[in-house]
Amino acid sequence: MRHDNDTIPREGEHMNIRKYASAALVTLAMTGCATPGPQPGEIEIRRGVIEQITAVQIQSNHHQGVGAVVGGLAGLGIGSLIGGGTGRDVAMIVGTIGGALAGNEVQKKHDRPVPGQQIIVRAANGVLVAVTQPVGPSLQVGQRVFIEGNGDGARVVPTEF
Repeated sequence: MRHDNDTIPREGEHMNIRKYASAALVTLAMTGCATPGPQPGEIEIRRGVIEQITAVQIQSNHHQGVGAVVGGLAGLGIGSLIGGGTGRDVAMIVGTIGGALAGNEVQKKHDRPVPGQQIIVRAANGVLVAVTQPVGPSLQVGQRVFIEGNGDGARVVPTEF
């Protein structure tokens, strides 16, 4: 037995189909116009000649306060193993404070600036590019180099030929 609802589209169904078809058509059109960006694992490499090298100090990339937090947590853990009751509570507080102070001092010793160099390279297209990096391979003014990567991840390396 057939029902009228099975063969006759309900009101608004044609509109929904048209909306989905329009959305699919727009998506296909936009995909065809898209240009592919850099793929994972790809590195931009440019050629150039070093114009200037300046010695600089590069700040450590450690986050401030991490040593104190880690030391405090370690002190809290050690303090919780000592005694019981009120004595344990006091040991936990003292351990937390002592650990935070010790962790902060350890971090200060590791947060020293790193010797670096700011290298100005004239790329093959004539544009000047400045890269700051830790002192590494022996680089000299006038030397042909590659600039690998871009932004904060860029580095200057000597050419092999």
